[in-house]
Formats: sequence, structure tokens, C-alpha cells
Amino acid sequence: MIKAVAVDVDGTITDSQRRLCCSAMESLRTAEEKGIPVIIVTGNILPVTKTLSIFMGTSGGLVAENGGVIESPQGRKILGDIEKCQRAYEFLKTKYALEKVDFSQERVSEIAFYRTLPVELIKDALKDFDVKIYDTKFALHITDPAVDKGSSLVRVAEDMNIRPEEILAIGDSENDLEFLKVAGLKVAVANANPELKARADYVTEKSYGDGVKEALERFLP
Repeated sequence: MIKAVAVDVDGTITDSQRRLCCSAMESLRTAEEKGIPVIIVTGNILPVTKTLSIFMGTSGGLVAENGGVIESPQGRKILGDIEKCQRAYEFLKTKYALEKVDFSQERVSEIAFYRTLPVELIKDALKDFDVKIYDTKFALHITDPAVDKGSSLVRVAEDMNIRPEEILAIGDSENDLEFLKVAGLKVAVANANPELKARADYVTEKSYGDGVKEALERFLP
């Protein structure tokens, strides 16, 4: 039985231009009205994630910065080590011209910068650093490998007295692999990358927010 929905933001409940999809917001609010809390799981900073939660009307916990920060009934916690990410970023800057994303001063567990270079080039340059690189298609993220969306979702679920196998998870990109992996029902929207689709229990026929609506209407009572 599904007791919670965990959903990514960029590329999942937003379109390719990062505009929120009305179909997704309406469907997620319907889930909340049925007593099924929605957990937002994203690479965005906590202030953005919290604001989304307030305006969308979600009541589940929050996983921000790709698992580096969480909010649950037990409060807020920083789980990722931004110092190791900063060291890797400073090394990259000695080789390439990079620009951090807007509001980077608010990031407390990872570094995110604009996608001006191929992700494989970045991964190769940082192969000797204790970091993980994610390409969300909106930015490149240098993260602490000790945490990810999946491990942090498990912690939030425990604080909510929900088992991971009771969660329906929906995502679109490579940084969603870990949190889909721990969920009981794994959904990839139609615009998701091939690896995520291969891991999913269900791939929607529709893209972005319309895919989220499709999944919720199919699997929720």
C-alpha cells in the first residue's frame, strides 16, 4: 500500500524550461487531500524546496541538495560535507572557466555550476577527489558521495514512520536513480534518461508534469 509520494522537481514536475506544470501540482495536491503526504526530493537548495512545499501544499518531508540537506518531523539536518566539494571545485577552476548557479551562497552541502562543459570531462578531472558528480540537465553538481537522494529519503521516511517500500517515487534524471532504488514503486516520466527508465517499474506515456499526473492517477486509490 502506498503511504507517501516522493517526487523530484526539475524535469519531473517542471517542464524543460523549469516552469511548474499545473497538472503535476493539482495531482500532488489531490494526493495530499487523500491523506498521502508528498515528499519533495530535489537538487535545489532548501529555501527553494521549502517554498515549493508551502505553495504546493505538501506535508511530507524535504530532501534538498541531492540528499545533502533534509527536513523531517525531527527537524533540519545538513548531511553532506561541502568542504570536500569546495576543494574539488577550486581545483576545477584552475583548469576551466566555471560559474556557480544563482543563490549558491545558500548551498550548504554541495556545489552546483552551469553546464558549460561536458559532464564526462568534469568526472575525469575530479576522479582523484572524494566527490560525486551529477548532471541534472539544468546544472552540474559536485556532491558528497556519503549521501544521496536515496539514503536521505530513507531517513526522512523513518522520521515520518513510513517504510521506503510504501513510497511511490517519481523522477527523470541520473540523480534520481538512488531514491527510486529505495522506493517500493519506481516511476520514470517519459522524458527521463534511459538508465532511469530501465530501473523503473513503470514509465509514463506522457512527459514532465503530465507524466506525474498519469502515474498518480494510475497507482493511487
